Amino acid sequence: MKFIEFINVSKDFEERVVDNFNLYINKNEFITLLGPSGCGKTTILRMLAGFEDATEGEILFEGKSLKDIPPHKRAINTVFQKYALFPHLNVYDNVAFGLRQKKLPKEEIDIEVRKILKMVKLEGLIHRKVNQISGGQAQRVAIARALVNKPQVLLLDEPLSALDLKLRQEMQYELKEMQVALGITFMFVTHDQEEALTMSDTIVVMNDGVIQQIGSPIDIYNEPKNRFVAQFIGESNIFRGVYQGSKQVLFMDQLLSCVDENFTKGENVDVVIRPEDFDIRDDGPLKVVVEAIVFKGVHYEVIARLQGKEVVIHTYESPTVGQTIGLSVDPYEIHLMKVPHEEV
Repeated sequence: MKFIEFINVSKDFEERVVDNFNLYINKNEFITLLGPSGCGKTTILRMLAGFEDATEGEILFEGKSLKDIPPHKRAINTVFQKYALFPHLNVYDNVAFGLRQKKLPKEEIDIEVRKILKMVKLEGLIHRKVNQISGGQAQRVAIARALVNKPQVLLLDEPLSALDLKLRQEMQYELKEMQVALGITFMFVTHDQEEALTMSDTIVVMNDGVIQQIGSPIDIYNEPKNRFVAQFIGESNIFRGVYQGSKQVLFMDQLLSCVDENFTKGENVDVVIRPEDFDIRDDGPLKVVVEAIVFKGVHYEVIARLQGKEVVIHTYESPTVGQTIGLSVDPYEIHLMKVPHEEV
């Protein structure tokens, strides 16, 4: 049985912000809604939590409709971008708040609070006021407060966006470890591609309220379905080409081998090559002129020009500005996409 299912869900405010959203979520899955601001990600989260009602469609939880179930009766907890901690309470009391509302015995509350604070590595700060702890620690308190209630689903609405880069990266790994250790379903909302690729079992890429692609991080990165996904997930060079049949594609006046074959001979295609998939070689068939070089720490980012088109290359080598270099690319690094009908 599908654990959570969205069936033809749409949501209107002054205009439609989610359109015909269909998705199922497996138990114990880490699923991420990824897309730019305003694409409908948080609205999906709020409908699942019960803070918004769907205009059309239905949301099922373990096969039963959530329509008439209020938020506090759903086995779902939410961690918001602004953690909404109680400033007058210390760390311990913030985490214990929900259990006290349930009127559990004091001894049971103490056991559960200390257990969850140990999991989020805050056992040494139990008496600290929340306005005396760091952003990363406050985020852990918010997560602990949600998890101590033992929800079946934890919803996280861009909870890492306020953290600095290093702490954000550390928390990505910690969140994934927590999800695996607890064995519960996490639904995560972000506009950060790195977060989605690092933590997720499944990524749902959204734009303008519509699902663009659903897949594993590897599939989303290596096999984008359209231009939006290819350009939003990482960097991509996209060329217009013509499929020649027999796993051959013609673009930029060069005939190169590829591995795609679900196209007809003579069909216009979009050719996607990631910057890191180019190899700089003297005998490379694609001749480009270097226009700029940026040192990125791990690699150089080379901006070059090919027949008037900008090309981005990631390389460990450092060519010189103005130099003409040759590029080659292995067949399995060339990904072909269908061209939208309006662009054919």
